[in-house]
Amino acid sequence: MKEKQGVAFIGIDVSKNVHVVAIAEDGRDGEVRDLGAISATPDAVGKLLRKLARCHHRLHVCYEAGPTGYGLYRQIIALGFECCVVAPSLTPMKPGDRIKTDRRDAERLARLLRAGELTPIWVPDETHEAIRDLVRARESAAQDQRQKRQMVSSYLLRHGRTYHRTKTWTMRYRRWLQQQTFDHQAQQIALQEMVLAERHAVERVERLTAGIEELVPDWSLGPVVEALQALRGVALIGAVTFMAEIGDTRRFDHPGKLMAYLGLVPSEHSTGLTTRRGGITKAGNSRVRRTLVEGAWTYRWPARIGERKLYILQKLPPEIQDIAWKAQSRLTARYRKLNQRGKKKTVITTAIARELSAFMWDIARRTMPAV
Repeated sequence: MKEKQGVAFIGIDVSKNVHVVAIAEDGRDGEVRDLGAISATPDAVGKLLRKLARCHHRLHVCYEAGPTGYGLYRQIIALGFECCVVAPSLTPMKPGDRIKTDRRDAERLARLLRAGELTPIWVPDETHEAIRDLVRARESAAQDQRQKRQMVSSYLLRHGRTYHRTKTWTMRYRRWLQQQTFDHQAQQIALQEMVLAERHAVERVERLTAGIEELVPDWSLGPVVEALQALRGVALIGAVTFMAEIGDTRRFDHPGKLMAYLGLVPSEHSTGLTTRRGGITKAGNSRVRRTLVEGAWTYRWPARIGERKLYILQKLPPEIQDIAWKAQSRLTARYRKLNQRGKKKTVITTAIARELSAFMWDIARRTMPAV
């Protein structure tokens, strides 16, 4: 019987129907070779890994995150092998390499995994992934609703119909829409269809929101979502979005790392004696970054606890209430200070969002369930 070798590093270039596999033998000078393509079925993957396990003491597998999800990761872990899903945007690339094939990608992954140059992402469990899918479905529905409303507004503007009140899409505005008449029947039908599409989009958002409200209390991170709502500018959807996308905040041992992960830190290009800093990097999760910026706008008003927020705070521990008030006092004062210095409001709001993420990190770590 052939003696088993050391660790084998397996890189898989995944796709819908076929996986291309490469292996890097242990050691600096270990061979990197292509193992060919296999069917993208659990049976084919399991057969290959069990075959490789007969020749090596340990297998470490990796593949890039993509539309195929985490099913392959969970299967490999269930088989008892090590696996990581890596961030494609952080995978090192040679600037001069102009040839890209599935085989080369698999070999590159295996080689970089052996060198320890890959950045793994956090993989949620199935329940967490389900909640995240629901949150993203609601976000998509909300975006569709905004587009439908914009279509109606653009249509009316094109025909010279102006609503002379500040707030739109209220019941008064909807009654005004129904009063609009056009000389040509085709234009009347077009308006009614657009209004109907907007109504369906609103109902879809309401159904998804109700689903989130129903499922979050039974979620393991439900208490964290409730605690995060103590902060000004953070309601149910904002808190759920933060936890669904970030997951276990304990993987960030410092709030600065969370800020960098969310792309809220300044970009920099410095060399020699020259230091250049630009706008935020906008790296990482755009959904959470957008949610934080939207919540940060509320800090332009003086610090106070509203009636709705007071009802939420009464159900939370004093420790969380103190953090929420500290956050509100600090961030409202910082908004005023930056505004007096003449900073643009968008720049101020981004700075507030960056600090808001640190307070959310603190509350989440204090209320996360024990592992």
